[in-house]
Amino acid sequence: MGASRCAAVAAPVPAAVRAGSGSGGGQRCRCTGSRRGCGRSCGCGRGSARGCRSTTCGSCRTRPPPTPVHWRPHGLRGRRNPRTGEWERVQDVPVPVYLPREAHEGLWGGEGWIRGFRYARNDKLSTRLPKTWKPQLFERQFYSEILDATLTITVTMRTLDLIDEAYGFDFYILKTPKADMCSKLGMDLKRTMLLRLARRDPKLHPDDPAKREAIYNKYKEFVIPEEEAEWVGLSLEEAIEKQRLLEKKDPVPLFKVYAEELVNQLKEQAEKKQ
Repeated sequence: MGASRCAAVAAPVPAAVRAGSGSGGGQRCRCTGSRRGCGRSCGCGRGSARGCRSTTCGSCRTRPPPTPVHWRPHGLRGRRNPRTGEWERVQDVPVPVYLPREAHEGLWGGEGWIRGFRYARNDKLSTRLPKTWKPQLFERQFYSEILDATLTITVTMRTLDLIDEAYGFDFYILKTPKADMCSKLGMDLKRTMLLRLARRDPKLHPDDPAKREAIYNKYKEFVIPEEEAEWVGLSLEEAIEKQRLLEKKDPVPLFKVYAEELVNQLKEQAEKKQ
């Protein structure tokens, strides 16, 4: 999985951000304070070679640690040794988890492959043999209200429990952060849902506007600006290509923008007089 970089700018700067940047503007890395950045991963999936814009990306500012799945944290900073009685530090060391390609094509709920060793014939004095523990997988169908589609996805029992805890498939996709999703498919679904919510796409139930508005109001707490939703869940390669296409577009001359605004203002004044 590609890691995005925390540096300068990777998307068009909104007017609010542009107005507050000042004459000595330029986005600075939150780690080092420099405009070149530190090269550390921000974990938002919106980065590019030039980095993500941390002024609008909430996941860059507050990135919670992943939920423990294959291990249990001690929850203590230290404890006394039962033999010596001395105070010693307690470290929470996560179990390394390997995510194969199949994990990004389904929703495994943070589970993955664990590589270790087992004793031959269950004898601790015998030779250790390499072993890989894999989660049990199922194919299930899920209906998405936002996408109005039925999806067949490979999941684990933990994923089914998480969907039940979230009270629905769409809520699970929208609530789960990237660190816990551990799935490219899940992040792509989240980006598609966020874009539809931001645009209030009329293609959703075109024959039933009341049902469409009810669905959009049901998930309105997850609505973010469209320019942010476009970058959610992108891999490093996808973000670089998107940024390249954005920079390749020819800028619109300001006189055309101002002329269009003036024409609209004159039309509004004429309508008010009538």
